[in-house]
Amino acid sequence: MTDFSQLYYYQRDDQSDEPNPVTADLCIYGGTPAGVAAAIQGRRMGLRVVIAEFSRNIGGITASGLGATDFGRKSAIGGIAREFYMKLGAMYDPQDGDGTSWHFAPSVAQNIFNEWLAQEDVPVYFEQHLASVESVSGKISAMTMENGQVFKARMFIDASYEGDLMARAGVSYTVGREGNSKYGETRNGIQFGSPYHMFNTRIDPYMIEGKPDSGLLSGIADIEPGVQGQGDHSIQAYNFRICLTDVPGNRVAFPEPPGYDPQQFELLSRYIRSGIWDAMRLHVRMPNGKTDLNNFGAVSTDYIGANHAWPDADYATREKLFQDHVRYNLGMLYFLANDDSVPAHVREEVGQWGLPADEFTDTANWPHQLYIREARRMVAEEVMTELHCRGLRVAEDSIGLASYMMDSHNCRRLVINGACVNEGDVEIKIEAPYPVSYRAIVPKGEQCQNLLVPVCLSASHIAYGSIRMEPVFMVLGQAAATAAAIALEEDRAVQDIEYGQLRECLLKDGQVL
Repeated sequence: MTDFSQLYYYQRDDQSDEPNPVTADLCIYGGTPAGVAAAIQGRRMGLRVVIAEFSRNIGGITASGLGATDFGRKSAIGGIAREFYMKLGAMYDPQDGDGTSWHFAPSVAQNIFNEWLAQEDVPVYFEQHLASVESVSGKISAMTMENGQVFKARMFIDASYEGDLMARAGVSYTVGREGNSKYGETRNGIQFGSPYHMFNTRIDPYMIEGKPDSGLLSGIADIEPGVQGQGDHSIQAYNFRICLTDVPGNRVAFPEPPGYDPQQFELLSRYIRSGIWDAMRLHVRMPNGKTDLNNFGAVSTDYIGANHAWPDADYATREKLFQDHVRYNLGMLYFLANDDSVPAHVREEVGQWGLPADEFTDTANWPHQLYIREARRMVAEEVMTELHCRGLRVAEDSIGLASYMMDSHNCRRLVINGACVNEGDVEIKIEAPYPVSYRAIVPKGEQCQNLLVPVCLSASHIAYGSIRMEPVFMVLGQAAATAAAIALEEDRAVQDIEYGQLRECLLKDGQVL
């Protein structure tokens, strides 16, 4: 049976010896694509750079199944991010006339990131679980890990998906959805009425159909619906971006995950039996017989509502939530391929797919990174909002462009008038790429003067839903490292560097502003 002990997101390091402190000019917490881009840029600008990565892998979700790149306008992506997609184009048949490729296998992305870091001589320390941050006179001086490892630097970048360094450094942040009234928005807060990823027929939510006192099916919350546009603490759903294959010689049948309970998928079963089978429709082909499976429809891979504790949770709680998501996502595939309640034609279709034997070989062919679509978001002097996305407000200190639609996956699944309802989906196209403000990746000066935050940047929930794409994170990571190098050279706080100088450097390095 598959060894799922290898899937743990969090495990304690048994290291007992006092490790030697690691010193650098620039310390990056998080080996996400943003962290990798920041490290490469830092080295190119002559800095001593080190990465402290929580997990055992580099590359974040880009190297863990998200092979069908969400990009908006490709022309808006420059710098190291474009170098990455050019490198993919050289390895695959280019999909565009400019030599880029935007569909790829996870292992290929991870290999590129690892090769780049090795070429630039960037040390990467894995399984570094942040415990505390030491600050002196408004600047981080060191961060200490649970295993005792200490990282000292003159400049820090938090490139993690959760913003753990930012939070431990005492920087202001928020979690959840602001009400529309806070920033003069229209698509923030509670959102009913989306035409996408909703129930297309009435599905009874109760354990015994028609009997509310029998309790709710798994995955449905007993909560008040709230009012359209009202703020709350919900965040958009997480899932795994699952790499599958239908190549017989490379296909591993879906194993039954530990703790599997077919009753967890009764809602999905009812939906299929109602005549709607779409849970695997967003299943994008990759080269060499592989795919990127994402959420589609009312009941699919998004584990709606199960992630709300993640952003501020301790590592043990995140471990439990991670395993819950493994159980749900892998369990869904196992259920669809094997359960007798599933129509034969669905079981036959799903049974043609399996996990690729040549991907994620250290984690039983299962993706190692959960898709953290949204966690903490910094609150800085400048907050990116829907007004920026719509071009009604323009950042004059651009460090890169975002161009994806305003996008939020569903945040809650509840009952209204005796039927299942999904809430929170937003998919609103924007007219043109828009600038992301430098001030949105810099904390307030009184809080920290040597930290940049390119992933959990300062943005409202719905603006973050547009900005949060992996190519944009790479763009912002490169900009953060550029700003860090300028600040170090001039012995200034990151808030006090001259934007004109930053802009000149970014343009020279191929960024699109």
